[in-house]
Amino acid sequence: RDFRKLWITRINAAARMNGLSYSKLMHGLKVAGIEVNRKMLADLAVTDAAAFAVLAEQAKTAMNK
Repeated sequence: RDFRKLWITRINAAARMNGLSYSKLMHGLKVAGIEVNRKMLADLAVTDAAAFAVLAEQAKTAMNK
């Protein structure tokens, strides 16, 4: 449970840097059919901001369709 909280905190921070909230990011990824778990999203948020930004952009696009 503690790790899940940490992952969500990291994902939320990175999502907000890309103009989304955590919940909107997760919803957008689901709508886009992108299945990435929270552990991997948190890892991308910390180690590869560019890849996270691409996922965030895809989530935005999927929500706007």
